[in-house]
Amino acid sequence: MPTQICIVGGGPAGLVAGMLFARAGVETLVLEKHADFLRDFRGDTVHPSTMELFDQLGLLDELLQLPHNKVDRIRARVAGRFIEIADFKRLKTPAPFIAMMPQWDLLDFIADKAKRYPTFRLMLSSEATGIVAGEGGRIAGVTLADGRTIGASLVIAADGRRSILRREAALPLEELGAPMDVFWFRVPKHREEETFGVFENGRIIVLIDRGDYWQCAFVFPKGEGERVRSRPIEAFRQELSTAVPLLAEGIGEIASWDDVKLLSVGLDRLTRWYKPGLLAIGDAAHAMSPIGGVGINLAVQDAVAAANILASPMAKGEAPDPLLAKVQARRWKPTARIQGLQKIAQDNIIAPLVSGKSGLTRPPLPLRLFNRLPFLRWIPARVIGLGFARERIESPDAFGTG
Repeated sequence: MPTQICIVGGGPAGLVAGMLFARAGVETLVLEKHADFLRDFRGDTVHPSTMELFDQLGLLDELLQLPHNKVDRIRARVAGRFIEIADFKRLKTPAPFIAMMPQWDLLDFIADKAKRYPTFRLMLSSEATGIVAGEGGRIAGVTLADGRTIGASLVIAADGRRSILRREAALPLEELGAPMDVFWFRVPKHREEETFGVFENGRIIVLIDRGDYWQCAFVFPKGEGERVRSRPIEAFRQELSTAVPLLAEGIGEIASWDDVKLLSVGLDRLTRWYKPGLLAIGDAAHAMSPIGGVGINLAVQDAVAAANILASPMAKGEAPDPLLAKVQARRWKPTARIQGLQKIAQDNIIAPLVSGKSGLTRPPLPLRLFNRLPFLRWIPARVIGLGFARERIESPDAFGTG
């Protein structure tokens, strides 16, 4: 079952890459191990940088017809005082806000648009379990759980932070570390309030407005999930209600610990994203912290960069291997900068707070300045919303779809 490009992983990076390569006329196969995209508590933040790309494809208006909530500012309650940290309305971009959009809707949308191209195929319930070694050790395809083999001129690993392909290919991984893990859960919303975070000594809780419910994150020290779970669920509900009183009306919906999902936070990156016949992108190349919710958007930027560099040559029948290093070179600095900022936040803000050792009694001066000087809110909005060195779609459109 040969193809020019086999993309393993039907997440945002894999499907955007698949759509762009197919649009350029490259025979493209995307493999997704699940039967559909319906999985909860995935990253659901679509940032302005990603919506710019859909605008360039002429798809933004249609994308925003999908169910979503707009977040045009980020607020936090720090040591009992509300601080407005980021104002996305100040950004000069087609969609100056974060769209909180169920990821299954986003993925269905991208897959539907990709299927317009005769060079695109999506295979669900198809789990890649290994790589096929070709001549000289070059990767020549992937093996599936059902025993089938798929040959490919290029394999793109977009199979997430626990990537099987990057492990099988022995790509070198650098661990940057993370001092926290997160419990995700839903609480019905009974009053109008915007997305915000609570930052206090010994406690971090984030509430994301999802219309009729809050998607909540409870942050705790790394590896202490079992300790937190050892308490009765009633004690956990009481702690949440005390810290964030507006949750009290719906907190009973957390019936047991089965309603609370663990996100094990990691921050890492491959020091080499490729080897002959293989390229890693998105979380498979660099796992991001949930700080800022930027993971999806960096993954999509990787996908666009890969198509910008590789799609036209591959459509002409040229070998991709000499160009793989250029993809990493193009995306390395913006990724490393964001990860560097995340690590600074983890080490200097998150770790002291969740350990209870911060001694925080009032917001630090830099945060108080955001309230005094509103124009400063443009800076975090720019970094979170648009990132560094954001991509433009430069890959060709072989079918004239725009």
